[in-house]
Amino acid sequence: MKKMNNTIRVERAKNKMTQAELAKKVDVSRQTIHAIETGKFVPSTVLALKIARFFGVKLEDIFKLEDED
Repeated sequence: MKKMNNTIRVERAKNKMTQAELAKKVDVSRQTIHAIETGKFVPSTVLALKIARFFGVKLEDIFKLEDED
């Protein structure tokens, strides 16, 4: 089974922004950003692309598919 990890928290820290600020930029709720960051929710392809584009990085730089232990 694969697990989706991400570096959204790191990207937000680099840009000194809150979950709420990012949520507003990509048109979702703060709770959605929190759920993605903690691995409780896997974003749609469109949302994942919006987040990557907002930070100006490749999708693979933020979202990584890894094996579960």
